[in-house]
Amino acid sequence: MALPGIPLVQPGDDLASILIAGIEATGHSPCNQDVLVVTQKIVSKAEGRYRRLNDIVASPRAQKIARQTHKDPRLIEVILSESTEVLRCKRDIIIVEHRLGFVMANAGVDQSNIEHGDADEQVLLLPADPDGTCRALKRRLDKHFSVSLGVIINDSFGRAWRNGVVGVALGAAGLPALVDMVGEADLFGRTLRVTQIGLADEIAAAASLVMGQAAERQPAVLIHGLDWGARAETTAHALIRSRDLDLFR
Repeated sequence: MALPGIPLVQPGDDLASILIAGIEATGHSPCNQDVLVVTQKIVSKAEGRYRRLNDIVASPRAQKIARQTHKDPRLIEVILSESTEVLRCKRDIIIVEHRLGFVMANAGVDQSNIEHGDADEQVLLLPADPDGTCRALKRRLDKHFSVSLGVIINDSFGRAWRNGVVGVALGAAGLPALVDMVGEADLFGRTLRVTQIGLADEIAAAASLVMGQAAERQPAVLIHGLDWGARAETTAHALIRSRDLDLFR
């Protein structure tokens, strides 16, 4: 269920209080293992993760990539500042490894669904520490509702071999983001050898169906009815494949 009445979030807003009010407005009493999914955008806005393009000076490298991609060189400079490596670029596309480890377009630097001045465009960066933000939100929510909730920050990602974007988890707390089923048996008793489930990503994608991608203004979704048993909590960082296991880089 989408939380009703979430306002346009501003830098410095108490996001936990806004979310608590939204949950209470649903009329649903949260239960253990309910999960609150919030968009990266409202988290980044609350954290003031804006950059003004008029304040950015493009480096020679940014200018070169801008010519390849036909993007604003100042935007490219911001993307490079958030990245550890540029993996691919062509017209309108730059794929990088974000400093948090995500492989993604534009380092998550976004210009959609944010306010812009008449003469001073802004961009919005990813949260500084998505897992840490989830832990902090969980502490506030758990204390207020006297339950143990899961919290996920989601964002829309493209995928290398499939068209379309899907919701994925940038941050997670209070749930097993990655479920390792190696050693368990399948329907016919065969032992699973490699099966891992990106539970936080699946939850993030489900929430995205409710949130929408444009002007829906439903940036927070409460999910009820999940059950992961006694599996240990892991953060969203566990979903990032290490470079030594990456067959494509």
